[in-house]
Amino acid sequence: MIGPLLTEKVHAILRAAARAGTPAVECSLDLDRSRTTVGVGVAEWTWQGERFPYLETCKDRTVYHWVGEAFQPVSRFTTSLIKLVPTEWGPPTFEIDGIKMLPTARVSPYADAERKVGLIQPRGKAILDTCGGLGYFAAWCLQSRASRVHSYEKNADVIWLRSLNPWSPETGGSLTLTHGDIAAQIGALPGNSFDAILHDPPRFGTAGELYSQAFYDQLARVLKRNGKLFHYTGTPNKLTSGRNVPNEVAKRLQHAGFAAKLNGDGDGVLAVKK
Repeated sequence: MIGPLLTEKVHAILRAAARAGTPAVECSLDLDRSRTTVGVGVAEWTWQGERFPYLETCKDRTVYHWVGEAFQPVSRFTTSLIKLVPTEWGPPTFEIDGIKMLPTARVSPYADAERKVGLIQPRGKAILDTCGGLGYFAAWCLQSRASRVHSYEKNADVIWLRSLNPWSPETGGSLTLTHGDIAAQIGALPGNSFDAILHDPPRFGTAGELYSQAFYDQLARVLKRNGKLFHYTGTPNKLTSGRNVPNEVAKRLQHAGFAAKLNGDGDGVLAVKK
């Protein structure tokens, strides 16, 4: 079980209850996944028979988890600073060196994943999830009764974030999570082994190999005929350089053997293998 998770919003609720002399308060300690009752005291609060201290400093845009005797931010720094970031919606996003990796401005990142997964109609399908991230694509594939989901995630610290995020799906059963670089490992996957593909890579400037013709040729190889592919692109550089990444992606996918068209407001490409 994931232990208590604190955000500035929840911490403020606990502090306010303590100041008011309220003996207990209902709140969420799992990023709005569920509600629970917390005992409130002046110097500490109690949950599930355990006592926890208030934080001296509780920062905005930070999720804290319990580590032995203290709360620590859910963040790590190895080659990059990677952190879980709360949202007003409940399901968190994450950042790498301050760059937000999931949309949160107008919609929950979890609901956004539901919409995108729906484009490939996952029910009963074997699905390749190329860049697993927090696992929201995989979670919706499982809820939509995909037969199996094979996810790849290159960054070990992102996999660690998943282990502490109550909105990330558990691996096992129909979900396989491989710690590895899909660009390097896709060549070992059998041909025609997936019914659908979800491809949500980092932006082009940091992972250009995941937008290459060679990689798209491999996606076509492992996908069955008439299989669907949703490729999230966003619209990076459109305002600053006039570059149209979705159009470039669609052209390369067509060259790889897909019928491809822009989806929605230009946030990605939906393709079908011919």
